[in-house]
Amino acid sequence: MGDSTVTTLEGREPAAASPVEEAAATGRLRRLRAPRRPRLWFEILLIAVSYATYSLVRNAVPEQRAQALRNADLIWRLEDQLGAAFEESVNHAVNSVTWLVVGMNYYYATLHFVVTLGVLVWLYRRHPGRYAATRLVLFVTTGFALVGFYLFPLAPPRLMNGQNFIDTVLVHQTWGSMASGDMKNVSNQYAAMPSMHIGWSLWCGLTLFALASVPWVRVLGLVYPVLTLVVIVATANHFWLDAVGGALCLAVGYGVARAWYGRRPSALPRHLPDDAATRRREPAAPERMPVQKRD
Repeated sequence: MGDSTVTTLEGREPAAASPVEEAAATGRLRRLRAPRRPRLWFEILLIAVSYATYSLVRNAVPEQRAQALRNADLIWRLEDQLGAAFEESVNHAVNSVTWLVVGMNYYYATLHFVVTLGVLVWLYRRHPGRYAATRLVLFVTTGFALVGFYLFPLAPPRLMNGQNFIDTVLVHQTWGSMASGDMKNVSNQYAAMPSMHIGWSLWCGLTLFALASVPWVRVLGLVYPVLTLVVIVATANHFWLDAVGGALCLAVGYGVARAWYGRRPSALPRHLPDDAATRRREPAAPERMPVQKRD
């Protein structure tokens, strides 16, 4: 018998993926990133679980009171160097008008949740094609806030030592902040940076401004985060620099959503076709005619 030729695989480069495989992988990624019609039961469950997780993680972060107070002094000195340490003046001015400060206490305690949920419901009903991307912005924003709570514990102005800030909830005995009164024992009082009151209100405001068709609703979208900034400062729950932190978290949220979907959430189509209409249907098999036997 002749000598057999042996071919080894050593030194041979791995075969490149075929164009068909690359196209299939690209198609799967495109389908994964494509907006989908939201399902009501899933969204309710997702929001409930996400908020419960956010609350648990936020309140599980070590309070680190000493470090939080040192960080508050640091923020206060920085604002003073910038010539913008105005929180105490606003706090005292608003506190002198009882009806105004009581209204702000209830604003702080309620609208943060009510308006955010309201915008989510509005998106679900009126802009289903943009819902998932815009919701992703909110979730990423909140996730980055949790990182901020852990890395930079911060006492709110009303808890600072050696300052004359007024805790308006305690003074006026209004139901309000989770970090005041009887609720302070179940909430981390030293998670003020970044401010999610600002992060969420900016998300609501920008969403309404970008997508609402009624002019006064768009104007209200711009006014809402501005009013929220006044409220968080006047009630001594945040420094204005906490609001900057909330805005930065929101910017990260928009960046992640744009990277994933390839466009701004507001640039996605407003409506999606029905799932049944977009599902690929296999061609029906031809009917078999009965074969007649010949005599």
